[in-house]
Amino acid sequence: MSARTAVSYRPPRRLALALPLMLAALPAPARASDHLDSPTVIADPRADIGDLYAWMQPDGRRLNLAMTVVGHGFSDRLRYVFRIDSARRFGGADASVEIVCRVPAAERVECSAGGIDAARGDARGEAGLWGERHRLRVFAGLRDDPFYNNVRGTRAAYQVAAAALAAGAPLDAARCARFEPATVRAIAEQWRHTDGGPARNFLAGWTPAALVVQIERKAVDRGGPLLAVWAAVESSERRIDRAGRVLTGNALLGTLDGEEASDRLKERYNAGAPADGAEFAPQIERGLALYDAFDGRCGNALLAASEPARRYRALARLLADDRLWVDSRRRRCQRPFAVELAQAAGRREDRGDCGGRTPLQAAINVYRSLLVDASVDGVSDGLQRDEKTPSVDRFPFLAPADAAGYSP
Repeated sequence: MSARTAVSYRPPRRLALALPLMLAALPAPARASDHLDSPTVIADPRADIGDLYAWMQPDGRRLNLAMTVVGHGFSDRLRYVFRIDSARRFGGADASVEIVCRVPAAERVECSAGGIDAARGDARGEAGLWGERHRLRVFAGLRDDPFYNNVRGTRAAYQVAAAALAAGAPLDAARCARFEPATVRAIAEQWRHTDGGPARNFLAGWTPAALVVQIERKAVDRGGPLLAVWAAVESSERRIDRAGRVLTGNALLGTLDGEEASDRLKERYNAGAPADGAEFAPQIERGLALYDAFDGRCGNALLAASEPARRYRALARLLADDRLWVDSRRRRCQRPFAVELAQAAGRREDRGDCGGRTPLQAAINVYRSLLVDASVDGVSDGLQRDEKTPSVDRFPFLAPADAAGYSP
């Protein structure tokens, strides 16, 4: 299957017919965490955001941002946008800054951060391109993709779950499946391996276009120290794609719908904004029920309520506001989603971390673990690092692309 094709695992027809209420499609992340997820995005990979990263520079003076784009280049007809909301309380947006970049030619980028600073020129060098007021720095070019994912193992794990559901695994009142211990062990075993052997990174050698921005912290924290970041790709007519946390838009929307309905849902999602998230919370709840079943214990996902009808509501609402939160007061950035865990889940141990997501972290395993058993390490696809080592403090952070420009 092409790496540039959206991959959603759709079980054989006999399984789908046996599970009409529970399983018309199981999600399987493909090229990266948010790739080729709607027809409009498929039409132009240069409009497809692969991943979003946001974290504090270790000296605490600057916010680092990176957006990877599936196409191996940028479109001169599109805008690539980082939006940073700042707030005094989690969930708010007391002030906002937009960093809008256009790439009219391969050797020229134009990025503007409101009235704060602007950078125009060739941003392909390792040192990047500084803005006129030296408050903004930009890189735009090919880099190694820091996202790593055992796609085959993940798909095999979902196939085990699909087979168990087809065989009659019961659903509880919240529509979470009660898997037998042998099924749970098989899911975990498949997830950690590739074709029965050591886990392999499906994305090894992938070289997306990368837009990397570093901006002065004081320029983006006017509303408060908590920063909520999301990214978008837009044409002159509309928003085409957007991204926040790893996997939310790709793995939790439309997982129980047919292809046509799923496409319509994701088109609406991509065209919207995090502020519109309430519309998608019920769909996200349905996707969360799938993940909650994978460890054989229903009701132990993050923020799960004891009442079945409300079990996934709090987590769905949290995820529907799809912004990546960073605490700009913190210099240590080791735990993905630490702000969400500290503020929404009350985990004191995460209060000293800036949160967000750095290119070094196995964020996808942390995210899945939170959905399955509320831990940060309960689920693993067997991978803990990329083949190349990115940086959290050396601009432009993402490792150089292979000279051959190989992509799987």
